[in-house]
Amino acid sequence: MNKAIIVLQREYVTRVRKKSFVIMTLLIPFLFAAFTILPAWLAMQKDDEVRTIGIYDESGIFGGKFEDNEYTHFVHIPKEEYEREKSKLAGSAFYALLYIPADITVSNRAEMFAERQIPMDLKNRVADHLGKTIEAGKKQAIIEQIGIPDLEERLAATRTHIQLATIKVTEKGDAVKSSAEAAMVAGYAAGFIIYMFVFIYGAMVMRGVMEEKTNRIVEVIISSVKPTQLMFGKIVGIGLVGLTQLVFWVVIGSAIVMGVQAFAGGDAMQQTQMAAESGAGQNMAIQVTEAITNLNMPLLLSCFLFYFLCGFLLYSSLMGAVGAAVNNEEETQQFMLPVTVPLIFSIIVLFPAINNPEGPLAFWASMIPFTSPVIMMARVPFGVPTWELILSMLILLLSIWGIIWVAGKIYRTGILMYGKKVNLKEILKWITYRN
Repeated sequence: MNKAIIVLQREYVTRVRKKSFVIMTLLIPFLFAAFTILPAWLAMQKDDEVRTIGIYDESGIFGGKFEDNEYTHFVHIPKEEYEREKSKLAGSAFYALLYIPADITVSNRAEMFAERQIPMDLKNRVADHLGKTIEAGKKQAIIEQIGIPDLEERLAATRTHIQLATIKVTEKGDAVKSSAEAAMVAGYAAGFIIYMFVFIYGAMVMRGVMEEKTNRIVEVIISSVKPTQLMFGKIVGIGLVGLTQLVFWVVIGSAIVMGVQAFAGGDAMQQTQMAAESGAGQNMAIQVTEAITNLNMPLLLSCFLFYFLCGFLLYSSLMGAVGAAVNNEEETQQFMLPVTVPLIFSIIVLFPAINNPEGPLAFWASMIPFTSPVIMMARVPFGVPTWELILSMLILLLSIWGIIWVAGKIYRTGILMYGKKVNLKEILKWITYRN
């Protein structure tokens, strides 16, 4: 066991000290922040360009009904000016020309001419305004025909929006507010993170074993370390590397979020205060706070850590065995497919499990050890019976013990076998060897 710990320390220290590890650990949170915060920041920046839109309204029903904003200015022009400007758009003073035909209420079609491609937001804004204006005109005609002047107000008063609060009753009978949205986000995020890390770092174990085998380094190492100790040290060492990176990402990501909040604190506080005066912002803040605090965070974090480590041990053992059995990257394809199919299947089942966490598909997928690390984490935020959680963990632990035993048999034989292309039948013989 001491030798396995030495291998573990070597794998961990060597990989953590690599420049690629340091760069990716520091860079990923900032890239993630850039892709999430930067678009919102850019959307808040003011555009200095003011676009003037010339409108020729042949129908005569849209006069004065286009409202300007700080970016767009609408001007109604006569037919002669419209035709003159349309013939020389390259030098026109108008950004675009809008033609509204006389039969727009029947054809529901209009045309906008511009020298450049018209932005989507401008196109949608004009189309929505035309549609709403025509709709309002038709409604007014119906109201006048029926003879009820306040018909539209009466119909608007019948529209009802129901706010449905969800209450979860604990085993002790206590009623606690819950949030299906918060549980869904937490379950999906936890399951997806486990999927990504198991896939990435499991493949890293396979490549590391294969490199040592092809470079003949393993022949020297095996002379002083047992194959099972070498495999154990490599798997756990790389697993700790992944866990270290995840912890750093959480810490750095939290620091970035707090930094952004502090940087934009003035505007955010002002907007929050304005929203609170109307009541909406205060209610939303209370709902979000309750949704987070009512999640069982100690259970979530402990289950995440358990399934993260166990999922990695399960799949990295199999991938390490694959790396020991093959001689090059090409030979890995025939063995990687059956190993990774259950993991890929788990990410496919993730959404159905979130939508119906108590269904048979979610239940059995959270019990099968090859899918339980992802699917059980999708169910935990919604509340899982204690016996189901314990049973899933026991099955997973027993499966890991069996998989490590099988992987050790393959590793012990395949790590020193060169030149021979193996198949599944050959690997089954290695498992049945009595050493």
